[in-house]
Amino acid sequence: MQSELDKFDKAILRVLATDGRISITDLAQRIGLSKSPTQARLRRLETAGVISGYRAMIDPIRLGLDHVSFVEVRLTDTREAALAAFNEAVRKIPEIEQVHLIAGNFDYLMKVRTRSMNDYRQMLADRISTLPHVAGTSTYVAMQAVKENAPEDVL
Repeated sequence: MQSELDKFDKAILRVLATDGRISITDLAQRIGLSKSPTQARLRRLETAGVISGYRAMIDPIRLGLDHVSFVEVRLTDTREAALAAFNEAVRKIPEIEQVHLIAGNFDYLMKVRTRSMNDYRQMLADRISTLPHVAGTSTYVAMQAVKENAPEDVL
């Protein structure tokens, strides 16, 4: 669908990425269309799955979740069944914010957010190291988020 997005679709996505609660009337005014075509475009973007939902942006730092680690994970087995078992298990751990299958010297890269180094250490020992097929991990602790792109930045 990416190639089918015109400047109005991209404008809708940029506005909604920063203000998901905007009214259709205000959205239409911001992108320079009338209400009916804006609403039709919005429905089309939702139906096509380009817009997958709406949510509140919660600041994890204000919740005391300011310890971020990036974890390289190496598996003992990378056949489809092993990957599926790992994927299913990792989705059940809320502290793991992101998981990416990687082409490189390790198999997965995870972003883990906890309250402290001690909480992370406990999570690594009790949860991450016991995930299916884990052979080993390497942890990198983030000191500061310098840039975290939002989708509207690339439109």
